[in-house]
Amino acid sequence: MTTLTDVTSKKKPDPSAEESAARELVRLAREQGLSLTGPDGLLKQFTRSVLETALNEEMTEHLGHEKHRAPEERDSSKYPQRDPAEDGADRGDRAGRDRGAAGP
Repeated sequence: MTTLTDVTSKKKPDPSAEESAARELVRLAREQGLSLTGPDGLLKQFTRSVLETALNEEMTEHLGHEKHRAPEERDSSKYPQRDPAEDGADRGDRAGRDRGAAGP
């Protein structure tokens, strides 16, 4: 049979890793004189960091490689070299002229 004393004397469970980390962040912020809320507060900085990290991880997963890195399996020999004549770079005497400029 459970008594009132048994119910009220239950020990709190150990804090989770997330709760311990949050308490440590708050303690460090207070030591450094950092506000917990406000435009430059801990909450705003932490939220920004978490969101940026989550978005970067999603993009990495979606693209299959990290930001500013080419995929490992990409091989430049598979792609033909560009021909300047095909991309419009070789335009003869018209190069660099405005549409309305007088011709030769």
